[in-house]
Amino acid sequence: MSCVQDWPEPIIRVQSLSDNGLDRIPDRYVKPETERPVVEPVVMDGVDIPLIDLSGLFSGDPDKVRVTREKVGEACRVWGFFQAVNHGVPPDLMDQARQVWREFFYQPMEEKQKYANDPKTYEGYGSRLGVEKGAVLDWSDYYFLHYLPSNLKDHCKWPAQPPHHREVVEEYLGEVVKLGQRLMKIFSTNLGLEENYLQNAFGGEENGACLRVNYYPKCPQPDLTLGLSSHSDPGGLTILLPDHDVPGLQVRRDDKWITVKPAQHAFIINVGDQIQVLSNAIYKSVEHRVIVNPNIERISLAFFYNPRGELLIEPAKELVSSENPALYPSMTFNEYRLYIRLKGPRGKSQVESLKSPR
Repeated sequence: MSCVQDWPEPIIRVQSLSDNGLDRIPDRYVKPETERPVVEPVVMDGVDIPLIDLSGLFSGDPDKVRVTREKVGEACRVWGFFQAVNHGVPPDLMDQARQVWREFFYQPMEEKQKYANDPKTYEGYGSRLGVEKGAVLDWSDYYFLHYLPSNLKDHCKWPAQPPHHREVVEEYLGEVVKLGQRLMKIFSTNLGLEENYLQNAFGGEENGACLRVNYYPKCPQPDLTLGLSSHSDPGGLTILLPDHDVPGLQVRRDDKWITVKPAQHAFIINVGDQIQVLSNAIYKSVEHRVIVNPNIERISLAFFYNPRGELLIEPAKELVSSENPALYPSMTFNEYRLYIRLKGPRGKSQVESLKSPR
């Protein structure tokens, strides 16, 4: 994939800024007034994304399977987001995965710098998205790594410390892939497609998959910045392991921002742009962002279940008719995600710019 070779400016680690005890954030992190979070609650009381118990999928009871699938389908159509509990991933493994990554970010800077990334693949330890010189930056650091297809996975690019880090992450990602495969079958069936349609469109068992671990340090002026700017996910679907002690994810709904209240050992799952395209906008990706906290850090693990980079993605022919023409042109995922890698998060501007008027 064609991309620039290096960052346009020296990289500053946000964690270092936070650890230095600043009482004001640098201007580079101050968002325009229209993009800043509101200090007062901006959520609608009692409103949250749907919480779905997936245990019915494993019950062997056809009625429970049907009801669970219907709940997932409604959440995808109405919200584009839901929380999933009893999803099949062991809770202790979720805790271990979160902990080994927290310990990575607690390491000395010289150890983390061994894995510093660049814009070619984003793999490794990073602190910005996009390569626009002078861009307003987000208050976060991250670690990005590839998992699928298998030829892209390189354990040498994964942190060697803390001890057992690679083993824990490998086991965790293997379990999350299984969850992604289950969800893809549910999504396909709910759309009226053959059960394996979406998985096959993504490349079969050798689809794309990657992990972005987000670290949001304490921020002295959380009302002026964001941990992650508003965006929709460019990939297929996202399986997020949040920090259940520190809310931070906000989902846009009816021009309001709803702060998600993470449930214990739940995943937050959302539709990405590629499934919006494949479903011809029956399922829609939804803008979301991350706010930061003045008193406590926050960490989350975002697993992106994606098409393989070189495959063409276009609306499923079964969902296209003269009454419902294809809304999007065919495009490879490599071509599509280059936009965010160059420009950084920009709401839903990319997928909406591709849409054809009906």
